[in-house]
This record gives sequence, C-alpha cells and structure tokens, in this order.
Amino acid sequence: MRIQVIGGGSWGLALARLLAVNGHDVRLWCREEDGPEELARTRLSPRYLPGIELPPGVDVGPEIDAEAEIAVFAAPSHALRLVADRFRFSPETIRVNVAKGIENDTLLRMSQVLRQVQGPCPVATLSGPSHAEEVARDLPATVVAASADPAACQTVQAAFMSQTFRVYTSADLIGVELGGSLKNVLAVAAGICDGMGLGDNAKAALITRGLAEMARLGMALGANPLTFAGLSGMGDLIVTCQSRHSRNRALGEAIARGESAEEYLARTVMVAEGVRTARSAHALAQRHGVEMPITREVYRVLFEGGDPRDAVAALMERDAKPEHG
Repeated sequence: MRIQVIGGGSWGLALARLLAVNGHDVRLWCREEDGPEELARTRLSPRYLPGIELPPGVDVGPEIDAEAEIAVFAAPSHALRLVADRFRFSPETIRVNVAKGIENDTLLRMSQVLRQVQGPCPVATLSGPSHAEEVARDLPATVVAASADPAACQTVQAAFMSQTFRVYTSADLIGVELGGSLKNVLAVAAGICDGMGLGDNAKAALITRGLAEMARLGMALGANPLTFAGLSGMGDLIVTCQSRHSRNRALGEAIARGESAEEYLARTVMVAEGVRTARSAHALAQRHGVEMPITREVYRVLFEGGDPRDAVAALMERDAKPEHG
C-alpha cells in the first residue's frame, strides 16, 4: 500500500519503520526543526529514537502523497488541527490518528478534529499500550484500530499487523480515543505517587480508581464501558503508569520533586500529552456532571498551584461510599 506518515517524532518514526518493514511504500514528512534532510541522509534520529535506523522503504521528503491509501497523522494532539489543515488527501484516503489527547478549546477528540478539518472521509484511531521505543525495536506490542467504518478498520488492521505488532479492531471510536487520552492524566498522578514514595498499595488504588473515572466519563459520552477494560483502556493505563518510557509519569515525578510542569517541559523534547488533556478532561467532567476526583486533583496541581500532598489528603478523605454504584 501507499502510506503517508505525517510527523517525525518518536511515534511517527516507529510507525513509518514498522509499515516499511511490512512491505508498504511509505513517505514520511517531518518538520524542518526535526531535521528532515539529515534524517533522509543518515536514516537516524538521535533526538527521538536513538540507535534506530529507518529502512530504505521510508522516503523522507517535503512533499506528501495526496493519493495515498492511508495517511497516518502522528502530530501531537495540540498540533493536529494545524497539520490537518495544511495537508489534504483524496476523499478515499483513510486518515489514521495516532495522537492521544482532547483538544482544549473545542473538547473534541482527535478523530472529530480530523473529520471537521478534512471533511467527509474514513477516519480511524490506532491506540493501545505501545511505547515507540519498544515498537521500533520489534518488541511485541498489541493495539486497537477503531473506526465507525468497518472497512477502514480492517484495512488499517491489515496494514499495521506484523509478527511483533498485533492489531485488534473496534467499532467504539469514542471509548478507544478517550482511553488513550485520559490515561495520560492518570499517569501524571502515578508519577506524583512514585515521586512522593507513597508505595505500591497507593499506586494500585490510583490505577484502579482512575480506570473507574475513565469509564464514567466514557459512558457519559456514549462509549462502551467494556472498552475501558481492554487494550486502549486498562492496557494503556497500566503501561503509562508503570513504564520508564512514560513521559507523563516522568512529569509527575518531577512535580513531586518540586519542579513545575513548565520547567519540566522546557527541558525535554518529548511531549507530555497529559498536561493539556487534564484541562480538557476536567472541562468535560464539569460539562457532563461526571465525578472524576483524581483528574480534578491533577488539574488543581497543574493549573491552580495545588500541593500534591494536599491532593493526596483530599482523595483519601473523601466521603465513604460503595465501590460500585
């Protein structure tokens, strides 16, 4: 297949490599500041994926393939609208979103942004526990391709599936996108938990109750609650809250040490999607009347100068209630 990948960060590079190894004709576009000429010449990106070489099947260049069968949008969620407005494709091209976030101003999911900007077209989202650093090294990973269009789902599944990258399909686009986005907020909380040395019991409770928050908001927005027990919910939540590759967990640890989110983000080239998503998730919870206490405390720490110690106390001292119901 002819596949266009837009975005030369770690995930865009890892997916471009995967698709080329799968035998597809891949074209990769990346920003000037990411050094496309150097990448095209050396096939290496020490900044994003040290030690990983792009195969010959990846053509790095400034022009896009507007007639590609699949266009993979690998830009961060806050930049997706701008990127989608810049590049146009055939109405038949399947747009695949791989960003995990919710737009701040509109509170739209990424597939909604793509459809709003690109017009009527098939849209899918690829999500799940899949750190780029491991996918690029051909370590086993399993994800979900979600779309309201069954044919698009199956096409994306076939394109990305490999011996080390297993792809399931789902019709629950809302649930898959929300799971991938909201888990980043909870990973910030997990990092704070680790940084404060609160222990394994606290971390397990945080992940479990965080999953309940994700499902509550998802159901309010029309998602299938079972989706959050799957790869794009529980699976991605576990890996993002535990992994040394997790940018959002690292951010939380920095906050626990007394560093601000702004200071941490200023010293890393990677994007921690949980910061912006915390603002959107908090707004969605308020709009729909959904109780999300962990998300609320993360929001307070990030945007209202809240003290992490006070956040822990606020969560532990909430009124007693049944676990379910």
